[in-house]
Amino acid sequence: MSEAWPVYRLGIIDSTNTEAKRRVAAGFQDQWIVADQQTAGRGRQDHQWVSPHGNIYATALFREPHGLPAALRLPFAAALAVHDVVKAHAPEADARLKWPNDVRIDRKKVSGILVETGGAGTDFWIAAGIGINVQAAPENVSQPVTSLAELGMSPVMDVDTVLTTLRGAFARRLEQARDGFTEIRNTWLAHAEGLGEPVHIRAGEVVIDGVFEDLEHDGALVVRLPDGSQRSIRAGEVENRRS
Repeated sequence: MSEAWPVYRLGIIDSTNTEAKRRVAAGFQDQWIVADQQTAGRGRQDHQWVSPHGNIYATALFREPHGLPAALRLPFAAALAVHDVVKAHAPEADARLKWPNDVRIDRKKVSGILVETGGAGTDFWIAAGIGINVQAAPENVSQPVTSLAELGMSPVMDVDTVLTTLRGAFARRLEQARDGFTEIRNTWLAHAEGLGEPVHIRAGEVVIDGVFEDLEHDGALVVRLPDGSQRSIRAGEVENRRS
């Protein structure tokens, strides 16, 4: 269980996912890598993840016996783990999941997730990077953000307590992902942001407008196009637009 993996605590580093890759090259055991701050935090599509002190910057690094199928489910599982953390520490917040793995409250982002993989066979590994705004919402970023402190987290709670919650939630969600996608998919849809609402999608040079209708059994976003047809989106930047 990932809850029992050792935790390696670092000070200021470039990024926990980058450190995870260094450890893969050197040989590793399943573990959590946690930093106080990052100087080069990364999100999806190499977006910068601003990393002030007082938040969680962690990577779960582990070998995955179920290989790529489990890895493809993991962004959704990790988002649900963060959702569990928000409900535990800011229970009044209406946390919603934006495809594929953003966790937002009133369209303000509280978490960033970056899942990277490598190797093959018994050496197939996953580095699941998870950042959670605990005490501070970063400034000078390109989208609205919030933090657990702003959402009503008890002032006696600290980063270590929230990290313990995350490790337990991640362990449970990882086991679900290893069992298949049905339970993860159904729970994710129950907390989805923008379900039944218009979406604007940019996939490279292609721009798509439609209505977010469903989630495929491989995690693809199902969109109803203006002509009534459906299209499945497996990569792209999604903007949820309320009617």
